[in-house]
Amino acid sequence: MDNETLFYVAGIALAVSAVLFTVAALRFEKFPGRAAPFVALWFVVLVGCATTFAVLHAQDEKEHEEATLSEASHEAEAEEAEVVDEGASAEGGNAEEPAKTESESTAETLELAADPAAIAFDTTSLESKPGKVTIDFSNPSSLEHDVAIEQGGEEIAVSETITQGETSVSAELAPGTYTFLCTVPGHAEAGMEGTLTVR
Repeated sequence: MDNETLFYVAGIALAVSAVLFTVAALRFEKFPGRAAPFVALWFVVLVGCATTFAVLHAQDEKEHEEATLSEASHEAEAEEAEVVDEGASAEGGNAEEPAKTESESTAETLELAADPAAIAFDTTSLESKPGKVTIDFSNPSSLEHDVAIEQGGEEIAVSETITQGETSVSAELAPGTYTFLCTVPGHAEAGMEGTLTVR
């Protein structure tokens, strides 16, 4: 039997016992007499059983309610996920054409060139939005040059070294201040560097 049934059985037994002992006490003057300790023990046992099974039944009810709420919550989450998936499918369009990422949508290309008559760039200041930043670098000089992107003395990216040609360097940049420079020994010290501001 479950706790609920045992609780009702103990309660009914307690009620019936109370009635029977009351009737006996009214009909017999000496009742319960020497049986008083046993009568008291009987009622203590019945009250204890009723109380215990009442507590156990309440716990069973609570667990059942929690299980029901948990199941309902899982069902609601599953329905919500299904709605989100359907919405994403509707907005996504053709699976062969994925949406652009934030960095792709903010990609920017900057132009930079070496001075053909000096160890210098044609500018010492560049600006860009955050995201993928590409510097297209052209070197018309017979001196070899490259272009690197650094921040705080740490190199982030560097192009190949070229003479009389073109190359590029790309990096994912967050807002901040960076340095672009030629890494050929002595060129940055001669002034072949500038500031790249990303904002």
